[in-house]
Amino acid sequence: MVRGQFSDGRRIFVVRASSAEAPDSFQVHAKANQSDVILVVSGLNSGNLHATWNEEWRSTSPEWREWARNKAFKAFRTNRSADTAQRGKIRFCRG
Repeated sequence: MVRGQFSDGRRIFVVRASSAEAPDSFQVHAKANQSDVILVVSGLNSGNLHATWNEEWRSTSPEWREWARNKAFKAFRTNRSADTAQRGKIRFCRG
């Protein structure tokens, strides 16, 4: 389930949640290649967060990885599916 995206000016990255309801993790992949998962953040429900970087992306600078991790969290938290985002806004009229 896509939760959002961000860019570093050269590439676009997509953030995907592990499920629609109470996901425990999210993945970040390059938009051009969904199989190129660069980051997995797990432990969302437990609060015991763990970031796992793809071997190729571990060689980027610590500053870039921190920036990307923060952007991914922001995309995950602020961009929800239309269904999830609308749940609290639906009103019913019973007559």
